Amino acid sequence: MRPVFTRRDPRLGEFALRPVDPDADARLLHRWMTHPKAVFWLMQDADVAQVAREYRRIADHPHHDAYLGHWRGEPAFLAERYDPAHVELVGLYEARPGDVGMHFLCAPTDAPVHGFTRAVITTVVAWLFADPATRRVVVEPDVRNTAVHALNAAVGFEVVGTVAKPEKDALLSICTRDRFHAATGRRDPAAPASRTDGVPA
Repeated sequence: MRPVFTRRDPRLGEFALRPVDPDADARLLHRWMTHPKAVFWLMQDADVAQVAREYRRIADHPHHDAYLGHWRGEPAFLAERYDPAHVELVGLYEARPGDVGMHFLCAPTDAPVHGFTRAVITTVVAWLFADPATRRVVVEPDVRNTAVHALNAAVGFEVVGTVAKPEKDALLSICTRDRFHAATGRRDPAAPASRTDGVPA
């Protein structure tokens, strides 16, 4: 499957995103999501069939999609994109045209690479802002997930406040294009590999 977006990190090399294949990728995603480090994905007890079913549901959803991220040609992270006016945050904040929601998950590893997770979130946000229709990126991590809060702040997210969701209390945070560019120190040279990858309506 061809990548829809690529970005070359100045230190870590090439990152790329391509759509998740719910059935072919289910075993890989199951290993990631049932790892203790993925506790905030709330799928610790899922089996492979449940993971495949969840990503088939996302693939069929008009306002939610999922992408497998590769680093140097190997699967290394997951990214989800959604329209927060229809998914995750319906009625919980004042959605604006051009808002795009985001989740990301790095694969567990026994040999962590310094700066890798920050390079992943930078790639994912750059991908979202590569679409000129995207005005703001919205995230809603668990309030207890302090590691991801720090990463979000590092790439330009600003905390709006806490929102109560059925499964968690979430720290609603928003990043504008200008804040992202200011936080990352330059306009990212990334470009989409395919213009068929539109923002959810």
